[in-house]
Amino acid sequence: MLQQTQVGAVIGYFQRFLDRFPDIGALARASEDEVLQLWSGLGYYARARNLHKAARAIVDSPGGRFPSTAAQIELLPGVGRSTAAAIAAFCFGERAAILDGNVKRVLARRFGVEGFPGASKVEAELWVLAERLLPNIAAPEEMEAYTQGLMDLGATVCTRSAPGCALCPVATECVARATGRTAELPAPRPKKAYPTREAAWLLLRYRGLTVMEKRPAPGIWGGLWVFPEFGGEDPIRHCLAEFGCELSSHRELPLLRHGFTHFRLEIRPIVCEVVKRERRAESPGRAWFPLKEAASEAVPVPVRKLLAML
Repeated sequence: MLQQTQVGAVIGYFQRFLDRFPDIGALARASEDEVLQLWSGLGYYARARNLHKAARAIVDSPGGRFPSTAAQIELLPGVGRSTAAAIAAFCFGERAAILDGNVKRVLARRFGVEGFPGASKVEAELWVLAERLLPNIAAPEEMEAYTQGLMDLGATVCTRSAPGCALCPVATECVARATGRTAELPAPRPKKAYPTREAAWLLLRYRGLTVMEKRPAPGIWGGLWVFPEFGGEDPIRHCLAEFGCELSSHRELPLLRHGFTHFRLEIRPIVCEVVKRERRAESPGRAWFPLKEAASEAVPVPVRKLLAML
């Protein structure tokens, strides 16, 4: 949950998630819908789907136990090299190097590594440093302390802005500090064009109900329920042709903007008052939900906002 979300937003989700899934078996037995419902609002929903897949992979493995080495843990769905190493170091005391965002910043400044840390060549250089710096210790608790200390150094001292160099244990050896480049290192992500995509959503209302469709996975909001999207043609004609719904009126709500990592989505919400509907509106991947209960389903943030408006 913390990979893409701030601590303050995570705590409530984390507690509810563990209350419902106290162990790997409980998570593995759950449906994807239930997992996504508890994740709804955290974003980056592939994380939840991979967590669910990983739990099922563990339960189905010989012995049904969580793997104990970084190499084995990295084979689980959604687990990368650094995360696998962190789990192995904290849980099993393995001598494994980590390289999260905070550690990248510490190493880039300490050794004066040029370039954006997310670039493959720069990241490879940082991995070499992380591996080389691993201490020769055998006690599991010492490996855990080293790993936690390295992460905390980046999170609390070698911060992105206004780093606390006076408190840093490696300040005298830091290239960035010696050359006055703490504000420049590590290099920021190269700026790219941030495109905008447009979408028109139909918000059908019929006797306290609204219709939503489940997005296919993989893809944006895969596995989540969203309002039907259409190409922007006459909504009355579209509702009749696609859903078998007759409308009494329709109106547009203010444009809703939602940012993703690589683009911005501009949603044009159109509220349609339905006076008559046919059965064909109910099909696999499409369902009518009570308006008062729909927000408790696995829905992304923009859908939750629009449901509140309805």
